[in-house]
Amino acid sequence: MAYKVGYFVGSLSSTSINRTLSRALIRLAPRDLEFTEIPIGDLALYSPDFDTDYPPEARALKDAIAASDAVMFVSPEYNRSIPGALKNAIDWASRPWGQNSFHHLPAAVIGASIGQIGTAVGQQSLRAVLSFCNARQMTAPEAYIHLTPGLINDDGEVTDESTAAFLADFMGEFRTHIERVLTVIPRP
Repeated sequence: MAYKVGYFVGSLSSTSINRTLSRALIRLAPRDLEFTEIPIGDLALYSPDFDTDYPPEARALKDAIAASDAVMFVSPEYNRSIPGALKNAIDWASRPWGQNSFHHLPAAVIGASIGQIGTAVGQQSLRAVLSFCNARQMTAPEAYIHLTPGLINDDGEVTDESTAAFLADFMGEFRTHIERVLTVIPRP
């Protein structure tokens, strides 16, 4: 059985190293995972004023999540937390009250940084938000990628064998996590 994974790239930058990481993850993932990026760049800032009439971009976001069996967050860390655009997308997807798109949805969190701690603190913030949203998070292995120049090519090829093995293992564990969660809590 193939699983559909919607993925978020937390950076809006056209040169995002996390987008490069997402390409590597897709290349190294088990073949029965199908990936679709869920775009976040065109969303207006969330306000409860929209709860009775979501704009088309926010409806498209919720539809993309609903069409996914699981979600993956590939995100940088901004000021020791979640990038604003990603938090905004989560706010849209988790509202209006009672229509939380992340409820019981299998989720994985990973990120890359040029810094030594590789998004560890940002991931902690993201995990807290996803816990409130009742997403079923994969808690291990954790993956904080210190992205050095040349580690991952633009097309997603990982040049270091041990890093490639680690990322392939992460994706294999995510696939197992998806299957376990959906066996217990099937998607509607």
